[in-house]
Amino acid sequence: MTVTSQLKAGVAVAAIVAQLVALAGPAAAFCGFYVAKADAKLFNKSSKVVLTRDDKTTAITMASDYQGEPKEFAVVIPVPTFIERKQIGVVEMNTIDHLDAFTAPRLVEYHDPDPCAVAAITDRVMLFAAGGRPMPVAVAPVQRHRGVTVEANYDVGEYDVSILSATESDGLVNWLDDNGYRIPTGADAVLGSYIKQKMRFFVAKVNLERMTLIGKGYLRPLQVRYETAKFMLPLRLGTVNANGPQDLIVYALTRTGRVETTNYRTVKLPSNIDVPLYVKQEFGSFYQALFARAVERESMRAVFVEYAWDMGWCDPCASDPLSNKELVELGARWIGSDDNAVFRSGQGANAYVTRLHVRYDAQSFPEDLALMETADRTNFQGRYVLHHPWQGKAACDAADKYRASLPARFKQEARNLAGLTGWPQAEIENRMEVSGQSVRGGK
Repeated sequence: MTVTSQLKAGVAVAAIVAQLVALAGPAAAFCGFYVAKADAKLFNKSSKVVLTRDDKTTAITMASDYQGEPKEFAVVIPVPTFIERKQIGVVEMNTIDHLDAFTAPRLVEYHDPDPCAVAAITDRVMLFAAGGRPMPVAVAPVQRHRGVTVEANYDVGEYDVSILSATESDGLVNWLDDNGYRIPTGADAVLGSYIKQKMRFFVAKVNLERMTLIGKGYLRPLQVRYETAKFMLPLRLGTVNANGPQDLIVYALTRTGRVETTNYRTVKLPSNIDVPLYVKQEFGSFYQALFARAVERESMRAVFVEYAWDMGWCDPCASDPLSNKELVELGARWIGSDDNAVFRSGQGANAYVTRLHVRYDAQSFPEDLALMETADRTNFQGRYVLHHPWQGKAACDAADKYRASLPARFKQEARNLAGLTGWPQAEIENRMEVSGQSVRGGK
């Protein structure tokens, strides 16, 4: 096999980086018992990017779902300025996985109380708060290659990194071709648009020998940090050779509050909704259908908020909050302390996380994501609720009324699920009947 590197669809966002209609039936209250989560692994052809922003300092940490021979991996990232070796690093995948688990949409469950014991309570209380050690620097002398300037070469963990500038897109394509990168047809036009913006190109591929010496059996996420007034995330290179729409999940960490896009609609996913009990056994397929439905409603032209919350706490928690050390590793250096202590709200450090999910292709997302920080610290999470009916022996007027109300409640849950997913309501009701949630009165 020829030793080449290529920009694959699965790595597209990492090459950035060439690589969310309220429904009826709000659920009761935050809290609840967390039972399942919808993490990034549910989505094929997906990439994960941690984007940390502090004033004009940006850190991008890139992880993709790339599968294949390491020697086939390559990444091309437009960056706004020259990058020094000290601005590049690798991050442990466990850290990003932890952030993914912490922010993932979640399923929670409640159990109804004895209706006779709470007969005096006529209304449920509704609470809704909406919401490796681096190797020495090795800088190559500036060299010209068919219109391209190689400004620096660095060894970064298991990667060989080059920083390029170019004046012509065909010259950049020539350099990439001549250095073993297989560039898809149409890439030169996208590269040319970045050249016109006077951006540089961060190019990385795997050094198999160093990867063996380091002893890692997987590719660690790459991180690059730089200063720029423009808060944006380039994703157009990810559409050049993509085989269908791609999923990108962005975890944005800031001091201030929620992050949103300015050139596309930023939409909160339907949330805090009661669904039938059987969803517990198939939460993954439920959430995939829910997200696809939301994308369809917005004609695949929106960026969806799946989670926005102060990093110091969660309710309910799909995972423990990240430690100071993990937050600093991901670029939140304003925290200062890099110990293993977990930040708690009000204890000095300040970190707010926004989880954005976008499904995109070249037609629906012709522009890179332009982003902005807001001062909105309202809590939001993609949260779906199971309500177990009371199963005990209760004999009182309130119990009779409670049992008589259940079919209508179950019917509403069926409507909710149909509206969220597009699944036929009749099929949902049949599934509920089998699981003991009859929507038909008198049973």
